[in-house]
Parts: sequence; structure tokens; C-alpha cells
Amino acid sequence: MNVNRLFGAASRMGIHRLSSSVQVQHRAIIPTGTTATTGTAKRFFADRIVVDDSRGDDSQWAHDFTEATVGVAQMDPKEIDYGTSAQRLRELIKSGLLLHTDLRDHPERFFLAHRILAQHSSAVGPGFWVRFTVHYNLCAGTVLALGTDPQVEQLQEMQTQGLLGCFSLTEKLAGVSSGLVVNTTATWQPESQTFLLNSPDVGAHKNWISQGLVADKTVVVADLTIQDKSYGPHAFLIDLRQDGDLVSGVATQDMGIKTVGNDLDNAAIAFDNVTIPKSALLSKFADIDADGNYVQKVKGIPVFHMIGQRLFTGRVAVAQAAMAFRRGLFDRTKQFSDQKQCWAPHGKHVVLSDIPHINALYEKAHSEAAELDAFVGECERRLCDCLRNNKLPSLDLVEAIACAKVKCVEGSIRACHQLQQDVGSYALMGGTGFENIDFLTCCKFAEGDSRILQQKMSRDRMKRFQNQDDTPEGVEPQDWATENQACADLQDKMLHIMTTENVDKHMAWDRCFEEVYELSEVIMARTMKSFMAKA
Repeated sequence: MNVNRLFGAASRMGIHRLSSSVQVQHRAIIPTGTTATTGTAKRFFADRIVVDDSRGDDSQWAHDFTEATVGVAQMDPKEIDYGTSAQRLRELIKSGLLLHTDLRDHPERFFLAHRILAQHSSAVGPGFWVRFTVHYNLCAGTVLALGTDPQVEQLQEMQTQGLLGCFSLTEKLAGVSSGLVVNTTATWQPESQTFLLNSPDVGAHKNWISQGLVADKTVVVADLTIQDKSYGPHAFLIDLRQDGDLVSGVATQDMGIKTVGNDLDNAAIAFDNVTIPKSALLSKFADIDADGNYVQKVKGIPVFHMIGQRLFTGRVAVAQAAMAFRRGLFDRTKQFSDQKQCWAPHGKHVVLSDIPHINALYEKAHSEAAELDAFVGECERRLCDCLRNNKLPSLDLVEAIACAKVKCVEGSIRACHQLQQDVGSYALMGGTGFENIDFLTCCKFAEGDSRILQQKMSRDRMKRFQNQDDTPEGVEPQDWATENQACADLQDKMLHIMTTENVDKHMAWDRCFEEVYELSEVIMARTMKSFMAKA
């Protein structure tokens, strides 16, 4: 398949093909060969490393990481190009402050680093935070989870050289609303002991790949095919660029100017029969034996389930980032409203924060945030225990993490929108944080779109209802009964639609979307209550 045919004429579409020196018309592009910091390059981070060699003092580590990333808080996202932003991350990686293996060995630091960076999000937008989590969680984290020991050792090389990684999962016809669906293929070639990585059509182009215009490595999720048989999505760690140039057969396209976060590059990526070595397959759980047969190393654990494990850490990080943005925006706004004097009769001193509906908004938002912070914090604590001890999270933890992601993000969207509507003209001003409110839009569809997660909650609960499952341990019988009634109401409406309109159950489910989301809200309320009762 010809690369030009994949994207159209390169000169017209702004394609990066075979050389990163080909420039997109409307976006600055970094020069070729900026894969590592040179001796004359400007430093963006403090030139220091972790003081505590035992890596056991998290308070000292937090201080060091905060000091090293002070430049993030000071940058102007309207002025910085994505090449400069990428260079900042390269330097942070090389500093060794956060190791690629910390997600396994010191998971609290992994989450703490995300929170430290997220606290600047209302001022600087989502760009650097997304760049950071794509590299550390989605790329390096997937290698850590799915890779063999030799493959995990490659993370040290990436750390030393400051190589950037991205995560190539979503596609043009299989985005955040599609779940784990991939049409990119990785076909086993027994004669050469290699894979042929290919985008069979435009719909299979990887899409909205953060850091895709500068990354040196990528974890590609592709449908593994052996002797014309599909084995489903598998992850491959490959070179995307070598010495700054795209490897042969790879083409990228800039997604264009966004409403926020333009210091982050987002790319569409196409593969035109790219040959990759057998060692590219992350093979901790599945491999190809000497006879060319597919081997599942751990029975009962499909590889695509393990790919999804990265979403758990990402969902906690995204939930906490949404809360950090919310907190920053409310704090900045309240500082203003506490000083903004308003007219009042008889010379009475009144500030904007004293207005009843604004004061009530602050109090309600503070109370809700405290509850959500405690909930997602407990999710983090239990997930860290799983990561440190190499355990799969329990079903109730998985459900709680999905709930935390939805509630923290959607609650922050509602609270910040209400604040924007009520605080007056201040919300129209640049530099207030409201210009970066689409950070929360990024959070909404990152690591599992909120609506998709809610759909899954309701589907799973309907299955348990139809199986007549008993009340789970730790759940109050009345709460379970309330959910059962909501399931029964949804089932009755679906049956009525199927009977009167002669449609199948899938169409009936879609027609009942409002009831589906209402059921998910009931499920999430119960999940938070029962989960925190065990804390």
C-alpha cells in the first residue's frame, strides 16, 4: 500500500513522511534529529536528581520533582511549540526523577508526579500533562506490564537517552467510543521471523496519537494474524523514528490546531507494510513458538485484558487530574471574588463571594470535592498495593476505578461550568483558567470515554440481574434491591420496544439510552458507598 495513497498528496495534506523535516503548514515542527539533549541545548528543568538513594523518602522526592518541574508552571502554552514541550519531557525523563519502573516499584510516586503536574493545569492547559502520562503510563507502563525482562530493560535505554514514547491504539474508525477495537494488522512472516505491520485502509490509521509527531518509540496495538487466523489485539514496541527520522513505511499527519493544548502534538499514523522483528511483540503473556504456533503463556488471561490494565492506572490519574484542575480554577476564582467589591445599599461592604448563590456554589463544590478526593484516593491506595505486589485488581476495585473516573470528571465539568456561568465577566478574561476549561474535555474521553464506561456498568449490572445474583458482600440489601428495580424497569421497556416495533435487543438498548445512563448513576452511587465503607 502506497503511503501517499493513505493520506493523499503530502504537499496538500501536510504529511510527515520518512523525514521529520517535512513541515505542516500551520504548526511549527521540531528540527530533524532532536531525540536527545545536546550540550548546548537550553535547560528547562533544574539540573538535579533524586537526593535519597534508597528512593524511600517520598516527601524529599516530591520536593525534588516539584522543584524540577517549576518551569511547567511558568510556561505560556500560547507561545511554546510542541517541539520545545517535547524537549522538556526528554530532559525530565533523563533526570531520573521518575523511573519508568516506578509504576511497579514506587506506584505512589507515579500518581504523585501526575498530581504535581496537574496542579498547574488551570494555568497552562493539558498539553504537558497529557504528554507526560502518555509516555509514562501508556507507553512505558504497557511495556512494564506486558513485556518480558529483556523488553522491560529497554526502558532503561529510553530513560538514559531521553527517548519519547507514544501509544498507538485508537483509529479513525475505532476511536474512544469504540472500546478495544483495532483494524491495524500485524501478520507473522515465518520465513523471516518478522511481522508485517500494516494499515489496510484509511479507517485503520491510528488517530489522535498524542506525541506522535516527535516520539522515538511507540507501542502499537494491532490484530495479530498467524496463518490467516486472527488472535486479536496485541501490543508491539517498535521504533517510530531513528535519529529523528520516521522509519521506512510510516507516515504521520498533524491533527491540526485544537481549542486547548497546542503545545502537545497529536498525529494520525499509517503503517505501509512495515517489517518489525519478532522481539517487538510484548510477549510476557503470549508468544510464537519455534514452530510458528501461537502460545498463550498464562492460561485464562487474554492479552487484550492485560492491555486494558493500563487503563486502570490512567483512569485514576485522569480522575485526579480533573480534580486538580477543578481545585485550581475554584481557588483562582475565589481569590478574585473575595476581593471583588459589589454595590450594596447603605454603604455595606459586600464582595462577590458574599452573593448567596456564589457562596452556595463554593460550599457545595468544596463538599463534593472532599468526597470525590477521598474516593479516588482510596482507589489509588488499593491499586498501588496491586501494582507493587503484581496482583490483578479485584472486580470491586475495577468498578470503583471506573466510577471514580466518571464521577470526578463529570462532577468537575458540571462544577466548573456552573462557576463559569455565575462568576460574571471574570470568566471571559484570559489568564483566569477558564480559557483552559477544555482540559476537562480531554479528561472526559481519555482512558475510557465517560459514556462508554457508563454503558459498560449498566450492561454488566443487567447481566447480574438476569442471572439473579445475590447481594454482594459489603453491599446493603436495599441498595442492591434499588438497582434490581432499575434493571427490571429497563428490561420491561426494552421488551415492549422489541415487541411493538419488531426490533432486536441491541436496537432496543439504544432506544433506552436515557434509562441506561440513569441505571449507571444508581450503580455509581452504590459503588462509592460500599467501597468507602470498606476503607
